[in-house]
Amino acid sequence: MGTKLVLIRHGITEWNKQRRYCGCRDIGLSEQGKTQVLRLRNKFKGFEFDKIYCSDRKRALETRAILFGKRDFVKMEGLREIDFGVLEGLRHDEILKKYSKLYKKWLADPYKGRIPEAEPMRLFKKRVQGAIKKILQANRGKTVAVVCHGGVIAIFVSSLLKSRNFWRYVPSAASVTIIEHRGKGVPLWEK
Repeated sequence: MGTKLVLIRHGITEWNKQRRYCGCRDIGLSEQGKTQVLRLRNKFKGFEFDKIYCSDRKRALETRAILFGKRDFVKMEGLREIDFGVLEGLRHDEILKKYSKLYKKWLADPYKGRIPEAEPMRLFKKRVQGAIKKILQANRGKTVAVVCHGGVIAIFVSSLLKSRNFWRYVPSAASVTIIEHRGKGVPLWEK
């Protein structure tokens, strides 16, 4: 039996609704986000998790609390969203005015484009892979909930599929992505 990772993106925030970049900033859920997570909680009834992991950002922690109440969990900085550097807190239209050329290049290929003060994609990928590897090693054959962020899920899934199309795999708020790891050794996506 493989290890089942149930990757859960946090509910929507006010910044998400305003289309502001919200990477490492510690923003909580909006009322709409809380409602989304409550609906998601109903879908998890009867579903058992052996362990719960969560990003250390407020929006993920609030999502986890709504979904799992007072159950024990492991907080991991490695599951934190990418640091968007100078883009943090800015809306798309503001970025296009201030950093147009840089931003367009980064959107076209986030591995080549570089945003000032931002976490480079290769380091973000390495950080997320390290966190997921620890989770897999500690939970062989178990079902694990991982409450995190859209970028974390996108970098993980795009890496698994050996795709550089990061943006294609960013999931919706309060959504679930299930991955089953059947191997015993190092996951293929790390090679």
